[in-house]
Amino acid sequence: MQQILLPLITYFPLVGALSVLLCFGDAEARDKSARWLGLWTTLITLGFSVLMWVNFDPTVLGLQFEDRLNWLGKYGVTYHTGVDGISLVFILLTAFLTPLALVSGWHSIKTQTRHFVVAMLLLETALFGLFSAQDLVLFYVFYEATLIPSSLMIGVWGGARRTWASLQFFLFTFGGSLFMLIGLITMWQQSGTTDIPTLMHTHWDTALQCWLLLSFVLAFGVKLPLFPLHAWLPDAYSEAPTPATAMMAGVLSKAGAYGLLRFGVLMFPDAVRLFAPYLLVLGVIAIIYAAFIAFAQTDMKKLIAYSSFSHMGMIAVGLFTLTVEGVDGAIFQMLSHGVIIVALFFCVAIVAWRAKTGQIDRLGGVAHQMPLLALFAMLFTMANVGLPGTGAFVGEVLVLMGAVKISFWLALLAGTTLIMGAVYMLSLYHRVLFGSVKETIALIRDLTASEMAVLVPLAVVTLWMGVYPSSFIRLFDPVVMQTVHGVTMGTLSASLHGSDIGGAVIHVASR
Repeated sequence: MQQILLPLITYFPLVGALSVLLCFGDAEARDKSARWLGLWTTLITLGFSVLMWVNFDPTVLGLQFEDRLNWLGKYGVTYHTGVDGISLVFILLTAFLTPLALVSGWHSIKTQTRHFVVAMLLLETALFGLFSAQDLVLFYVFYEATLIPSSLMIGVWGGARRTWASLQFFLFTFGGSLFMLIGLITMWQQSGTTDIPTLMHTHWDTALQCWLLLSFVLAFGVKLPLFPLHAWLPDAYSEAPTPATAMMAGVLSKAGAYGLLRFGVLMFPDAVRLFAPYLLVLGVIAIIYAAFIAFAQTDMKKLIAYSSFSHMGMIAVGLFTLTVEGVDGAIFQMLSHGVIIVALFFCVAIVAWRAKTGQIDRLGGVAHQMPLLALFAMLFTMANVGLPGTGAFVGEVLVLMGAVKISFWLALLAGTTLIMGAVYMLSLYHRVLFGSVKETIALIRDLTASEMAVLVPLAVVTLWMGVYPSSFIRLFDPVVMQTVHGVTMGTLSASLHGSDIGGAVIHVASR
């Protein structure tokens, strides 16, 4: 069973997508069948993913559930897949969020429902393939494959400015991928293979490492997004339908961070030590810049989008501290943020769908009509600002523990996300939930059973990650310990003297 478990997880959603396309009957019957087929496909896939989690041994270093087939063997390219602790947690995140995203669009996606379900299932397959790929060409194929269903979901089922948002998202991501393709070809030319484990143990000249790292930073920095490659984010997140926004913010942005970790921090240690000061500065700028932009937003969805961007800066800081604590914290923050940000987008969508508006100044007093939603929204708001007992708190504390080893000022500036996040999130909560009751929401009803079915699992996982974080950290910490040990604190401190990087961060942030 273990030999076929990973292919089963990866391609079962593809089988589900083909089944959905074969649904017959009138339009209404096809749409209903498509919804249920899609939901059961994702739930069964989630069950397979949990089975993989149960059978995964975190004490075994190296790949598990490995498959290798001769694909383009003459050129050193193989179909090579497998998971380690880092891959596994992102597969679990994808499998957990996809059925919730489908249920969230159960009533809001009213046109071409069958094709929307197909797009969601294709995206899920591409994400599983991306996180399990152990060959660079295979990784590139799956990485590009995520672009097609994502762009279609924005462009076909999005809001009024969906065409521009979809085009912007496609061009930014596709343009960034070109740099990855150039880096990939360069690595193949130098080594004769695209096998990732082999490339991880290949010694690269420092100058070449710098160019390769730059290509991967440009490629994955768009998807993360890393400042200043974020221009596509507010339009894409705000115009996309809620299920697509959930997958983009919850998983797709993590694909960018995952790529930076795999093909930056872990593959090019010499170059990453040279680049780290500048990338740390960009991370801090993202944290502060996005928080200030969030203050000025009048639309709920855009405010949450900029909040997500700010937290992505925190993840970048954790990755490029090059410490075990920082990298562990960044990975944990990716997982917790994926759950929390999706929950916030769902809460915002529930209110906007009932009130027919997402404008903050046209909403108020929602808690009087929707006390259950107010309870869930309070939990996710507190989680988003890092309240102890929630998953975000654990991730942010670990990131700050890694940052303070590099520079007190770096940790202090990165920690401003806690304060500024609390200000704009609590302000949003107060104005929408407890402001004066507006006419637009006087007759809205509280959460339905399907909405509860979406929010309850998210709330449970948010608290689970805060109360028992070791159940996740134990999966990827051995991998991080093994691969980051080469980047010693002493070496990093020599190249990044605390006062120097602190001054650099202050100087850039104040400009």
